[in-house]
Amino acid sequence: MLSRSSFTSLVVGVFAVYVAHTCWVMYGIVYTRPCPAAAGGGGGGAAGCVWPYLARRPKLQLSVYTTTRSNIGAESNIDLVLNVEDFDIESKFERTVNVSVPKKTRNNGTLYAYIFLHHAGILPWRDGKQVHIVSPLTTYMVPKPEEINLLTGESTTQQIEAEKQTSALDEPVSHWRSRLTLNVMVEDFVFDGSSLPADVHRYMKMVQLGKTVHYLPILFIDQLSNRVKDLMVINRSTTELPLTVSYDKISLGKLRFWIHMQDAVYSLQQFGFSEKDADEVKGIFVDTNLYFLALTFFVAAFHLLFDFLAFKNDISFWKKKRSMIGMSTKAVLWRCFSTVVIFLFLLDEQTSLLVLIPAGIGAVIELWKVKKALKMTIKWQGLRPKIQFGTYNDSEKKTEEYDTQAMKYLSYLLYPLCIGGAGYSLLNVKYKRY
Repeated sequence: MLSRSSFTSLVVGVFAVYVAHTCWVMYGIVYTRPCPAAAGGGGGGAAGCVWPYLARRPKLQLSVYTTTRSNIGAESNIDLVLNVEDFDIESKFERTVNVSVPKKTRNNGTLYAYIFLHHAGILPWRDGKQVHIVSPLTTYMVPKPEEINLLTGESTTQQIEAEKQTSALDEPVSHWRSRLTLNVMVEDFVFDGSSLPADVHRYMKMVQLGKTVHYLPILFIDQLSNRVKDLMVINRSTTELPLTVSYDKISLGKLRFWIHMQDAVYSLQQFGFSEKDADEVKGIFVDTNLYFLALTFFVAAFHLLFDFLAFKNDISFWKKKRSMIGMSTKAVLWRCFSTVVIFLFLLDEQTSLLVLIPAGIGAVIELWKVKKALKMTIKWQGLRPKIQFGTYNDSEKKTEEYDTQAMKYLSYLLYPLCIGGAGYSLLNVKYKRY
């Protein structure tokens, strides 16, 4: 049987292996090995190499269409919302356009965006070298409930029509994604055809030009930029909604990293994470510089290790604790009460599982500490539990006297703060209506 020191060493060793493996995987994602034949000066006819079509510097055009169908075969039943002639892949831009919302979409339907990158002056479906990608402009999410001020009755509601307000608040309704972020991989990178990265391969479209194989421009939609704060409820009376289309170039390393992160977020949603839960994860990557994100990863990893060690020591300390000499029972009770209240608040707010689960575990631990502090034992009399409390010795009673005196002086500061905070919340904070 492993001793405690051996178990701790084992955990630290596993953690070190995990960090090293993660660094190796990240390096493999960011760094892609180029085609050896091209690196050796084989030229355009190097066997087994896949060359970038963008190296030919073609004149390109960007076209964005909307339709209610998930696939289109021609130009019927589609609307052109944005057309960028003489599209420059090196130039960043952002444009806001008004998109007509069909009746089907207003009735809780879906609207898709088709983004084409094709040769200038040629319609996308007549260009054999066009690339396109599809993205839904709508998503389904439970609307935020109405909030009211308890004193004035003033409410802040989302713009949901009357029939949606009277329906159950837990029914998902169609929301509009007001942002569409596009990227094109601009590096003139020569891939090895025998070892194409699987993540990039599914975004690649290849053509044979003479004796060489070229891959067409890699068009990518940054789904991580679709945040909950940008969503808008679609009303049946709404005929137009704004759509902000932004474009920026992207490197191969960042493209591969972004693909893996989007796949990770998609996997979380498949496991039951809501749009709000996934948004918490997106914020980690979108709102942080990649280098700072790497530093954050190492800090968070070590923080996780130290949390585990502190958790283990805390459990070990309270497990061996037989008396409350020198320990404040009231402080344990107060901490348990506040932790449970915070957990219930997070549960009522339907907070992300990333926050809710650790808070729940912490609440359970604090409840267990209260049981130890009060020397509670539970005995079953049939199906009815009977709770018994242990007795304190003289030293513990002396500690309780000091604890009571300390809490008395602390209450002179604590009670005014609690009353003031409650009054401020009553006057200024709005609460959900049930």
